[in-house]
Amino acid sequence: PRPQHPRDAMGQSVATGSVGGPGAPLPLLPLLLVLALLAPRGSAGGSCPPRCVCASNILSCSQAVLSSVPAPLPRFTAVLDLSHNNVSRLRADWAPGRLAHLHALLLSHNGLSFVSTEAFAHVPHLRHLDLSSNRLRALEENLFSDLAELEVLLLYNNEISAVDRTAFDNLSRLRKLYLGQNRIARFPLELLRDGSRLPQLALLDLSANRLRSLPVGELQALPAWLRDRLYLHGNPLACDCPLFQLVARGRRRRLSAVVDFQEELRCSLPTAPAPVGILALAGRQPLNCSEAREAVLEAHLGDTVTLSCDTRLRGVRSQHWVTPGGERVLEEGGNGSAALLANGSLQLRALRPEDAGTYACWVAGPLLNETLYVELLVHNFTLHGPHDTLNTAYTTLVGCILSVVLVLIYLYLTPCRCCCCRGADKPPAPRDDSINSSVLSATPNHAAAVPREPCRSRSASATGSGQNGRFKVGGTPQPPPRHGPKAQRKVSDPDSVSSVFSDTPIVV
Repeated sequence: PRPQHPRDAMGQSVATGSVGGPGAPLPLLPLLLVLALLAPRGSAGGSCPPRCVCASNILSCSQAVLSSVPAPLPRFTAVLDLSHNNVSRLRADWAPGRLAHLHALLLSHNGLSFVSTEAFAHVPHLRHLDLSSNRLRALEENLFSDLAELEVLLLYNNEISAVDRTAFDNLSRLRKLYLGQNRIARFPLELLRDGSRLPQLALLDLSANRLRSLPVGELQALPAWLRDRLYLHGNPLACDCPLFQLVARGRRRRLSAVVDFQEELRCSLPTAPAPVGILALAGRQPLNCSEAREAVLEAHLGDTVTLSCDTRLRGVRSQHWVTPGGERVLEEGGNGSAALLANGSLQLRALRPEDAGTYACWVAGPLLNETLYVELLVHNFTLHGPHDTLNTAYTTLVGCILSVVLVLIYLYLTPCRCCCCRGADKPPAPRDDSINSSVLSATPNHAAAVPREPCRSRSASATGSGQNGRFKVGGTPQPPPRHGPKAQRKVSDPDSVSSVFSDTPIVV
């Protein structure tokens, strides 16, 4: 407490003079100093409580065998240490007056089992709250809602099994939340999903709890600077490949939550008697997990995509992108198809095939630098729009299939060329040809006409086979072979497959 001025002690300002009766003059200034020293310390803001040590605005009541918060508390208190006592309940009236200067409250190792939802109404400027190593079993609704300026909250080594999703409402400045060594089976990770509930949170300790499964997709979508301080080791997690890929990516990115506790990141397999290391699942039966590629983005021609610079550094001083062609994108807004956004992401508009490749994000932090790589795959066809073009390979395949179908229709669905399908003045086809007949014959067909027969199906049985393996309705004996070069020429069969293009003999 600041030293008191004589004006404060006597209510008036006296520099010189004397007090007392006539003939008994006494020096006034030494008397006022004696009265000031004998006055209770901190009369304006409260004296130091018994069994506590006070130093300026710090009150240390640790290991004082206290069962309740001592009273009265000086109003100028900024740091209050009540650790290692027996304060089992923190009611709403533990601070009878408003402690506007209090910014750190330490209540660890007290056997604390109850905290009122109005317990922090008198300390609105609290920034550091330590409730670790107690017997808290649940975080009730809106428990910390009055602490709008809270930055660090320690709740580790308790018996917490239930966490209400509204318990951390209005904690817009919270940076570190320690919940390790509890009995939490499910933590509302949706508080981190969009970043609006706890926008400043940079560390979340959920180690040594009872978590059996994790929403890996939601965790992977978190920014890298938060995943760098998301501690999940010491939980009885069930092994699966998405969990392995999440941890493997953290190791590849050198995230502290994975690198520092790599041996304690374990999971349970149904076939294993003891937990196994999550990183040991690579190629191990029965899961046989493999690492996923890091930062691979697929797009189509004409699309607009945004490449995120997922850095684990906070307080970035500067950053820029380098395209696959070696071009540096430095300025926000940019020109052409590449533009640097305000959050550090790179936006590519109207994608072209030459935009595919590996992009590098160079980040300069206050202590170290980091380089991130994003691979962009551009498919050579568009995906949206009424006039989209088709993939060339797909078009070729469809064309081949249609060609085969047309050929089959042409071969097997050609109209029947039997006698009933021709005109009345056309003579029937001769039936004395054999399979050895020539496709092109120089001799016209002069066989005698035979009586017409009704049209029969091609599948009907026949005694002789026609040209190209077709059956003929009535085979006739072959004429005796003749000698000479012209004896081998046969009369063409207009009803055969070889003459399907014309019914008139072709003379060579």
